[in-house]
Amino acid sequence: MTASIPFVKMNGLGNDILVVDGRTVPTGLTADAIRRLSPRAGGIGFDQVVTLEPDPAGADVFMRIANADGGEVEACGNAARCIADRLFAETGAASLSINTLGGRLSARRRDDGIVAVDMGHARFGWQDIPLARPVDDTMAVGGVAAAEAAGLGPGSVANVGNPHIVYWVEDPDAIDLARLGPEIEHDALFPNRINATLAHVVDRARIDVRVWERGAGLTRACGTAACATAALAAHTGRTGRQVTIGLPGGDLEIAIGDDRSILMAGPVATDFTGALDPVAGTFVFDGTPEPAAAG
Repeated sequence: MTASIPFVKMNGLGNDILVVDGRTVPTGLTADAIRRLSPRAGGIGFDQVVTLEPDPAGADVFMRIANADGGEVEACGNAARCIADRLFAETGAASLSINTLGGRLSARRRDDGIVAVDMGHARFGWQDIPLARPVDDTMAVGGVAAAEAAGLGPGSVANVGNPHIVYWVEDPDAIDLARLGPEIEHDALFPNRINATLAHVVDRARIDVRVWERGAGLTRACGTAACATAALAAHTGRTGRQVTIGLPGGDLEIAIGDDRSILMAGPVATDFTGALDPVAGTFVFDGTPEPAAAG
C-alpha cells in the first residue's frame, strides 16, 4: 500500500461499522476507496464507515458517516454506540457527547455495560423529512409508487437525524424488501432519498422490523430505523413509550421520554483491526503480511 491508516471493524447487532481516526491527521479516505472496501466479498465488509474528527463546536468527537456507496449521511445509531464504546474504553469516561451532521448526541454506559445513546427528538413535519410536496398527514403518506403497487398502504415518516418511512405490515418477511427498497428509497417524493422499514407491531412493547437502508441496502440492524419506528409507534398510539425493536441482528431497547427524546440502548462488538490505503482502497488485516486488493 502506498499509504496506510489504521482501522477498527465493529458491529452493532450485525450492522457492520468501519472506524477510522482522523482526530489528529485527516484520513483522506475517498468515496471511491469506500466503495472498494465495503463489499463483504473481496473487501473489509461494512455498511457504514465512520471517521472520528475533532469537533469545533466542543463535543468530545465529531462523527462523520458515509454509507457503503460512499455517500455521506447525517446519522447512524449503531455507529454512535460503537464510537461511544471505543471512547469509553479510551478515556474511562462515564458519559460523552458526539456531534454529527444530524445533530449532537449524548451517550453513557449503563451499569450492565450496555451503551445507551440519547438520539434527540423525532421530527414529523413534511418539510423536516423532507418531502418533495406538502402532506397534511405525515403519519399516512401515500403516493409512493412501489409501495402502492405492493399493497403496503400509506407509510409514516419521521426524521431522527436522517429520513425514514415506516410501513406497518403483518409479516415483514413476506415482502420482497430487497426489490422494493431501492424503488422506495429513490422515489421522487424523497429528494434526499429515504430509509424504508417494514414494521410488525407484535404488542404494546415489541415491534419486529426489516430495514432497507439508504445507500447500504438490506441491513441486519439500523439504529435510526429502530428509533424512528419507536417514535412513530408511540406517536400514533400503536405502542407505549418503551418498546423493544426486533431486527434480524437482534434487539434494541428504545425509550421515548416525556419530552419526546429518544434513548436507544443495545450491544456492540469489536471484530478485528487492520490498515487501509485511503485512496487505492487496499487493506491488510493485522497479522497479515500482504495487502488485499478490494473491489
